[in-house]
Amino acid sequence: MQWVDTLIDYVKDFSTYRTTISTGDILEILIIACLVYYILAWMKTTRAWQLLKGLIVICMVLLLAFIMDMSTILWLAQNLLSFAVIAIVVVMQPELRHALEELGKKNFLPSGVFSDASKREQEHFSEKTINEIVKASFEMGRAKTGALIVIEQNESLRDYERTGIEVDGIVTSQLLINIFEHNTPLHDGAVIVRGNRITSATCYLPLSDNLGLSKELGTRHRAGVGVSEATDSLTIIVSEETGKVSVAYEGRLERGLSADDLKARLQQILNRKEEEKPKGKRIWKGRGKAKNEKENIS
Repeated sequence: MQWVDTLIDYVKDFSTYRTTISTGDILEILIIACLVYYILAWMKTTRAWQLLKGLIVICMVLLLAFIMDMSTILWLAQNLLSFAVIAIVVVMQPELRHALEELGKKNFLPSGVFSDASKREQEHFSEKTINEIVKASFEMGRAKTGALIVIEQNESLRDYERTGIEVDGIVTSQLLINIFEHNTPLHDGAVIVRGNRITSATCYLPLSDNLGLSKELGTRHRAGVGVSEATDSLTIIVSEETGKVSVAYEGRLERGLSADDLKARLQQILNRKEEEKPKGKRIWKGRGKAKNEKENIS
């Protein structure tokens, strides 16, 4: 292939190219590499990550069409390219607007690249948080108190947080019950949980337009399914009419869960986050903690 021959010729003439590369060229390469890295890191916390994966699939199809000389597909791709760029801008409008706002605040790193990462490392979803959420959900179910609890995973929910009121409190069953108690200022809307903390309450969520959902489901269930379609979050819904506890994840709704079922679903999040932690770092922390305990005992 032609590009392989070009690459081989470049490698053979590398000594010639080396003398023509200046310090400015190296600096330019480093700047571009940093920009690409920060853009990818920002995309990973937004819906743009799914969009990027979809674009990769399309590029693979186009590459296959080029190799097999599928002229019709290539002609369509060439003529639709300009419209595709406009469509991407329209789809990603909220994320692009937020990134430009951060740039206007002289924050040259997109929001969430390092700040969110450091918070996620400090605020791990713990076993105690699972027990508190399960306890609160079924106590509210017995009292027929409606609730909507959204648990953030890898994709940021900051766009939805901005629609609510900041809470920033440790997750406890008493706090969750008090938030969703009838006739309280924070009971209407959703609560967002990040790690072991409730970040915001009274948040507005997108409603699902899935025609397969039962007609008897109200706004609370459709909002729970809607946010699970838009992000990778897990949403717990407590029905005000029946008191049943449901879970929405990846656009699917599981209704009438028991306490053990809900705990198992939340345990999957905990296990997933434990796998994402650096193993060496976790082991070192554990040894250090054990050593301190021994010193305290002695």
